[in-house]
Amino acid sequence: MKRTSLILSIVVLAAVALSACGPTTLVANPAPPQRTMIVTGTGMVNLTPDIAYINIGVHTEKDTAADAVAENNAQTQQVVDALKKAGVDAKDIQTTNFSIWPNTQYDPQTGEKIGTTYVVDNTVYVKVRKLDQLGDMLDATVKAGANSINSIQFDVADKTDALKQARDAAVKDATAQAQELAAAASVSLGDVQNISFYNSIPTPYVDTYGKGGGGVAAAASVPVTPGQLTLTVTVNITYEIK
Repeated sequence: MKRTSLILSIVVLAAVALSACGPTTLVANPAPPQRTMIVTGTGMVNLTPDIAYINIGVHTEKDTAADAVAENNAQTQQVVDALKKAGVDAKDIQTTNFSIWPNTQYDPQTGEKIGTTYVVDNTVYVKVRKLDQLGDMLDATVKAGANSINSIQFDVADKTDALKQARDAAVKDATAQAQELAAAASVSLGDVQNISFYNSIPTPYVDTYGKGGGGVAAAASVPVTPGQLTLTVTVNITYEIK
């Protein structure tokens, strides 16, 4: 047992001695932090809308649910026919809402129930690709029975080229700013370290073209002006500075 303990002690001492003689790792001075500059550039392109999206509806109220549905169906079909006659493709007409609900009336003095009518609403979502015919088309739908026309939204069908132009302009703007700042600070620009961008495409709305009764007929004579859309791209670029 003593011999075994002696051998183990010698092995442990040898290991300690070897570790003491091992190579020593020297830690060099850490590299100085990289100096950077972050600039933001903006590019804007004005576009003329070439498409419109509109919600066109028929609101009907009758004494019975059957009568309300029947009249609403007939009026809605007339509206759809008018849209197609005005040049709107069938694939650009989509039903987005159909609802029926009872509307109970009460005596304002006694609070007693005095009757119930049934209300039916049918709304179609329409893409209009010929904006020069938009006013005439809306007038035709009103004459066909539409009494709720809301949320006219103007847009540009293909923004690919405009986005490219805006991105190019944003990068040029950011680069010019970086060069000006570097010159003012007496430093030089190094490599680009990071680029990020954000597209902003605001869309104007005509909130309500007309709602119910004679208000729609009056609104039908008002010209609809699509105006312009401004597409904005913001670019953030990080440069190394020396």
